[in-house]
Amino acid sequence: MKVLFLTLLLGVVCAAQAKEAEQNLSELSDQWRTVYMGSTNPEKIQENGPFRTYFRKVVFHDEKGTVDLYFYVKRNGKWKNVHVAGTKKDDGTFAIDYEGQNEFKVISASETHLVAQNVNVDESGKKTEFTGLFVKLNIEAKEVEKFRKLTKAKGIKEKNVVNFIENDHPHLG
Repeated sequence: MKVLFLTLLLGVVCAAQAKEAEQNLSELSDQWRTVYMGSTNPEKIQENGPFRTYFRKVVFHDEKGTVDLYFYVKRNGKWKNVHVAGTKKDDGTFAIDYEGQNEFKVISASETHLVAQNVNVDESGKKTEFTGLFVKLNIEAKEVEKFRKLTKAKGIKEKNVVNFIENDHPHLG
């Protein structure tokens, strides 16, 4: 009986913390840059792929239940500025229309990093899972480890992970 009570109590505390984290997403609104991305479909994050996105800015509007994502994507060898908006759903994900239908969610966040996941269903009905690590300044080892664990849990192979800092990046010239 004590174990059942403690399990229930722990569940309530975790749910309360998760709800509090969701309510404070607007505090994460800022300039962010892409460091790593993983994908179950590596073609989508390869050079000129539609999800080889270099984030510039993320703006959460808690009161409106929306998110605005600003990023660069390279198409036919040229950088393009992209802005997409999403609406928060009951499950905490954001529905975003970009290259099909997307469900975007922040998994872990601090003042220095965001670890996020995205599920895309493209126009042909193909489902692709993505993970991403975004930072403001310098990346810390613990954020890289969180990203690697999430990526592995999503079934994304290490060979399907792109290090954006070490590749052609619009912020670096």
